[in-house]
Amino acid sequence: MPRMVAIAMPGPEARVSDRPSPPGARVGSTPIIAPAGGPPRLTGPGGPLQSGAAVRFLGIDFGEKRVGVAEGDSRVGIAVPHSTLGRTNDRELIAELKALAVESGTEVLVVGEPRRLDGSIGPAAERARAFARKLGRACELPVRTVNESLTSIEAEHRLREAGVDPRRHPERVDATAAQILLQEELDREAG
Repeated sequence: MPRMVAIAMPGPEARVSDRPSPPGARVGSTPIIAPAGGPPRLTGPGGPLQSGAAVRFLGIDFGEKRVGVAEGDSRVGIAVPHSTLGRTNDRELIAELKALAVESGTEVLVVGEPRRLDGSIGPAAERARAFARKLGRACELPVRTVNESLTSIEAEHRLREAGVDPRRHPERVDATAAQILLQEELDREAG
């Protein structure tokens, strides 16, 4: 019997803004891990997303103190905020994210890469890439990195539009930023 996966409908914090995305926020994604013998590679035309097969995604807004998490499904095409995890060290965070990935049936991990506004890669982006590689190996799943420049600013804007003070609810900022970066990846896959 096929496994059923429920996706929660987005609440007010996930409301879509009619404001255009900030410049530089949409730079292509980069697949960095696709384990041999693991899930199919999803990087080229004709991959599972184009063939109509549903693929589960977990979006991760990596931060030094907090990590936002969002879930998405290629069939539905909508990313929703899931949670915000506290981060003390990579080992504990990877264990938590692996458990979430297993629980949700995740097939692809999408990690935000905080590039500079000119698109270049600095120390923060290198740190996110290193974390993404460790996470992919631990979960034995393909990982894509997505430029997450300005997603936190967009998340704060969306929360304010929904009547939520981001200063009082920083955990919502992280989860909403994860939703934004994952939605960009889902939209890119849908073509």
